[in-house]
Amino acid sequence: MRLRALLETEALGLRLLGGEDELDRTVRGVMTTDLRDPSRYLSGGELVLTGLAWRRSAADSEPFVRILTASGVAGLAAGEAELGDIPDDLVAACRAGRLPLFAVDEDVAFATITEHVVRQVSGERAGDLAAVVDRHRRLMTSGPAGGGPEVVLDLLTTDLDLRAWVLSPTGRQIAGAGEPLAPPVCAALAGEHLAAVRTGRRGPHRVSVQGVTYSLFPVRGNGRGPDGRPARDVRESVLSDWLLAVEADAGDWPAERLDLLQGVTQLIAVERDRRDAARTVRRRLAQEVLELVQTGAAPAETAARLRVAAPVLLPGLGAAPHWQVVVARVEWEDGPVPGGPVAQSLLEEILVDPSLPGPEPSDRIAVAHLGDEAVALVPLPAPSGEGEEPGAALHADELLAAVRGPLAAGLADDGRLTLGVSAAVHSAEGLRGALEEARHARRVAAARPGRVCAAGHHELASHVLLLPFVPDDVRRAFTARLLDPLREYDRRHRAELIPTLEAFLDCDGSWTRCAARLHLHVNTLRYRVGRIEQLTGRDLSRLEDKLDFFLALRMS
Repeated sequence: MRLRALLETEALGLRLLGGEDELDRTVRGVMTTDLRDPSRYLSGGELVLTGLAWRRSAADSEPFVRILTASGVAGLAAGEAELGDIPDDLVAACRAGRLPLFAVDEDVAFATITEHVVRQVSGERAGDLAAVVDRHRRLMTSGPAGGGPEVVLDLLTTDLDLRAWVLSPTGRQIAGAGEPLAPPVCAALAGEHLAAVRTGRRGPHRVSVQGVTYSLFPVRGNGRGPDGRPARDVRESVLSDWLLAVEADAGDWPAERLDLLQGVTQLIAVERDRRDAARTVRRRLAQEVLELVQTGAAPAETAARLRVAAPVLLPGLGAAPHWQVVVARVEWEDGPVPGGPVAQSLLEEILVDPSLPGPEPSDRIAVAHLGDEAVALVPLPAPSGEGEEPGAALHADELLAAVRGPLAAGLADDGRLTLGVSAAVHSAEGLRGALEEARHARRVAAARPGRVCAAGHHELASHVLLLPFVPDDVRRAFTARLLDPLREYDRRHRAELIPTLEAFLDCDGSWTRCAARLHLHVNTLRYRVGRIEQLTGRDLSRLEDKLDFFLALRMS
C-alpha cells in the first residue's frame, strides 16, 4: 500500500505536516518506537509510529530523523497525546530529510493504525493468508473463543507449510503449531536470539541447531521496557521480548514473505502486551503484601492481605498453606539501566514451570520490585506427608538449570543475574524471615563467579553465608596476602602451586589421594606443598592455616 492511501483513510486520524511530494512511497510494514535510535529494528519501508518520548529537546529531532531516513522508512507518524501539537523542530527536520510526517489525533490508538497497515499489506502481498489479520481481535482475548498466537501459527503451517513456535527469552515454548520443540532446542534458540540482539544484528537471525536451520524473528512490544516506560536501551527489553522461531532458512526469501512474517510478529506482540497488562493485578497484590512485611505490620494484617491474594494466585484452592520468597537482582556494568523492572519481568518467567506451554501459567506468580531488587511471593500446595516439604517447593539450582544458558547470552559480558530462594513458611509471621533469608541467599550467590548464579536457604548454615558481607577491600587484601606470592611464582616458573593447593585442600590433606588426583609422585607433591609453605609462611598441617587458604581461594 502507499502512504497516500493512509492519508485518505479518515478512521486513522492522520494529518499531513510535510512530505506532499513523497506520498507515493510504498509502506511495507509498521513499527511503534520511542527509542532514540531504533535503526536495529528497521529493515526499510516501515511507517514509524512514535509518542515522542525520545525527544528531550529540540536538538534531538534532527538525529532521529536522520536515522529514520538512513534506514529507508516510508514515513513518520507522531502522536499528539503527550505533547499536543507536533514540535516545529521535528517538522523542519522531516522537511529537510524529505521524510513524510503525519500527526496522529490523540483519540486514535497506534494499535488501530498498526492493524490497518498489517491488514492491507498482508492482503496485498499474501492473499492466501488474509485470514491472519482478520483474526487480529482474537489475539487479544483469552480462552477457547480466542486462540492466541496458535491461530496465526496454524495458518502459517496450513497455508505456507511453515512450522513455527513462539518462545520466551528463557526458551519456554509459549505457542507452537504441531509437535513442540524439545527443551534443549528451545534453550539453544533463545540463547542464539539473545546473543544476536545483544550484538546489534538485525533480524531475522539464521541459526542451525541439531542439524536443523531456523530463522528467528524478534517479537517486539510497544517500544517500552517491562515497567511500561519508553525503552532507551536494548538491555531494558532484551530479557523480556519473545521471539518467533521458524523452521526455514529466510536468507533466500522474497521481500513479500519477509514482510508477511514481520506482520505476524506484530500480531503476536499484541498477545504479549495483553499478557503483560494482565499481570498488573498480581504485581499490585505482591507489592501490597511486601510493603506490609517490610514495614513490620501486624501478622494479622498481612495474613488478611494474603487471603485476598491467594484466590487470584491459586484459583480454586482457596488459601495457600505455604509460601516461598524468591529475590532476584539484575545488574549492568555500564550505563544507568534500571535493574528492578528487568528482574521483575525475568523472575515472572523463570518461576513458570518450563514444562507448561502457553502464556498463562504465570498467572500464579506475584512479583514486585523494590528499587533494583525483584521479590516474588510463590504460593505452594500443602505437603503430601508428615515432615515433607510443600509440594513443588523451589530449589535454587533446579530453578536456573534450564534457563542459565539463554540468560547468560542475554546478559552478555556486561550483565549479571543473582537469585536467592527462601525456605517455605506456613504463616504470615514467617514471611519477614523468609524475605531476609532469600536476600541473604542472593548475596551468597552474588559472591560467586558467573553471569547467572543462585543460592538457596540450605546454604545459609555454611561459611559461605559470611563471605558476601566481607568488605571488598578486606577480601582483596586477604586473598592478595596469601595467594599473590603463589600466583607470581606460578607465572615465573609454571609450577602450578595454586592448582596443587586447591587439590590438597579438596582431598582433606591426604597425600596419597591428592597425588593420585594430580598424577604426581608423593615426593613431588610434598615438594610443592613445602614451596607453598615457604612462600607464604604458613603451615598446611595446621587447621587454622588450611582454613585461611580455603577462604582465600573461595573469595578470589
